[in-house]
Amino acid sequence: MSEEFHVHGAHDHVLEHAAEVGHADSFAGRIAVMTAILSTAGAVFGYQGGATQNEALLLKNEAAIHKTEAANQWAYYQAKGQKQAIAELTAQLPGVDQAAAKREASRYAAEKEAIRQKAEAQEQEARAADNASELAVHRHHRWAQAMVAVQVSIALAAITLLTRRRWLYIASCGVGALGGVLAVLSAIHV
Repeated sequence: MSEEFHVHGAHDHVLEHAAEVGHADSFAGRIAVMTAILSTAGAVFGYQGGATQNEALLLKNEAAIHKTEAANQWAYYQAKGQKQAIAELTAQLPGVDQAAAKREASRYAAEKEAIRQKAEAQEQEARAADNASELAVHRHHRWAQAMVAVQVSIALAAITLLTRRRWLYIASCGVGALGGVLAVLSAIHV
């Protein structure tokens, strides 16, 4: 036959005391409400942090796609340059239709210009996506900092409930407010 025993924690004693006294503890009630509000805010901050992290990853992926496309365009540009050089050399050979070879070299030069513009546009898009990704990572860090502040505030609230120290309650409120400020800074992209 197994014997079970139950170890009472400090929170159990607080609950037992409230039951014995017969009235609600307004201090504990305030802490409970504050903890519920902080938990809700923490859930929102966590969601926003995850969303900005995903946004940063998608933007970084977009930047990589643009960089790859730019590299492809530059390779195509080089290929056209080589064809242009061959056409220009061909125009110098005796017995070759020099006018046709020169027209072909001019065509390759014109095609190269359009390709260069596409490559540079892709590079510009890659830079823009990289910059947007960096901003999203910065915002993600702010949301993460806000979440940590809320978690610390909740922990302080629990300690406050156990120790019944008013200064801990004030500290918990202050750290929770700091989390709110960090969240606002993230939301306004600072």
